[in-house]
Amino acid sequence: MSDKYDLVVIGSGPAGYVAAIKAAQLGLKTACVEQWLDDKDKLQLGGTCLNVGCIPSKALLDSSYKFAEVRDDLSVHGISVKNPKFDVAAMLARKDKIVTQLTGGIAGLFKHNGVTAISGKAKVLFGTKVEVTDAKGNVKELEASNIIIAAGSLPVNIPPAPIDNEYIIDSTGALELTEIPARLGVIGAGVIGLELGSVWRRLGSEVVMLEALDDFLPMMDLQISKEAAKVFKKQGLDIRLGARVTNAEVKDGSVVVTYSSADGEHTETFDKLIVAVGRKPNSEGLFASDSGVTLDERGFIYVNDYCETEAPHVYAVGDIVRGPMLAHKGSEEGVMVVERIMGEQAQMNYDCIPSVIYTHPEIAAVGRTEQELIADGVEYKTGVFPFAASGRALAANDPQGMVKMIAHAETDRILGCHILGASAADLVQQVVIAMEFGSSAEDLALTVFGHPTLSEAVHEAALAVDGHAIHIANRKKR
Repeated sequence: MSDKYDLVVIGSGPAGYVAAIKAAQLGLKTACVEQWLDDKDKLQLGGTCLNVGCIPSKALLDSSYKFAEVRDDLSVHGISVKNPKFDVAAMLARKDKIVTQLTGGIAGLFKHNGVTAISGKAKVLFGTKVEVTDAKGNVKELEASNIIIAAGSLPVNIPPAPIDNEYIIDSTGALELTEIPARLGVIGAGVIGLELGSVWRRLGSEVVMLEALDDFLPMMDLQISKEAAKVFKKQGLDIRLGARVTNAEVKDGSVVVTYSSADGEHTETFDKLIVAVGRKPNSEGLFASDSGVTLDERGFIYVNDYCETEAPHVYAVGDIVRGPMLAHKGSEEGVMVVERIMGEQAQMNYDCIPSVIYTHPEIAAVGRTEQELIADGVEYKTGVFPFAASGRALAANDPQGMVKMIAHAETDRILGCHILGASAADLVQQVVIAMEFGSSAEDLALTVFGHPTLSEAVHEAALAVDGHAIHIANRKKR
């Protein structure tokens, strides 16, 4: 006999667990199916983000940054620390403790809200039924009035660099390195590659990043990405663009990598090689042939603006559907779906989803880039304020980067904001809120910001849009 639920959620990452908790809070009998097991074969909630993604990588980023700050930057404050040492094992233990605390927290929230956690691999069947196979091969069937698929994504592997989990590793393996590689190669200079490369560069590795694209961070505003490239170069990251890896093999305890670029073929030898070329939807084997759910050629589930699939009462959210692979995007999609199941007219504003790269300085953005607006023929105006002119940034010895505000030329409505600098991830949220309410650059310019704060740079960038910045010389407007 099948177990019956109002809602079955597949996947317990940020998209899945948030949807499950929200549904239970609204009175739906809810189950969440998760196949992730820890090293003791115990159900592990949290998905990629909490276990091997957002959270553990940020733990390593923060630990490595604090070490680099002690080693390189404290003398300017009059603090002298001679020959600081770094304990990789302690860093990993701290990371694991944080992961355990947060994944255990989700289990507690499930219990508190009445969500049933089910261990096993799910398959969506015809008629909103879900087949679950546990680690021992036992199979049971769940009947659901509604299904939310939040199965997430997986690292992309490439044939020239086969993962062996010892010398050639993916982003998961890069979080478990027990020694600092003398020479580290990274395939891919996107978000994941930059964050992981930054961790090990700070700890002393020579890091070479091989990026197949000719442009650096092409999804970011061009002015920001150009400035970021200069900053990362100063930090010692060797970023080689237009470098297409053709072969990687292990020889005598090292990884020999061959890549081609505009000036020919090259060979480099590394102690470890991280493959960080992106992620793909985790949709393989997830559906019976008659489930009614349609996938595109890349494995993403086809959904409409409200995350409805082509199968009635079956929804999909997060990394497994169109749009940026961002935990917060999936979480909000999950909430939207649950509210729509309950009869509300909820919707997502996909124009106001922030994105962040947690390097130092951080890179954060929301809305349109300048190059996108040019391509679409939209008339716009910009305001830029450098952190070098910020009293708070200078006092903190963190003056790198800038805030760039973009507004519509006629209506003054904010179209985008792009930040390179300390605390960019938090600063951009101010603009996200403003954009959500349809604010103009003038609205931000007329808002009182505390002094001295980093957020004053957002205020000044908004003022600069119309040539009214106070703490820099304004560009003459045409």
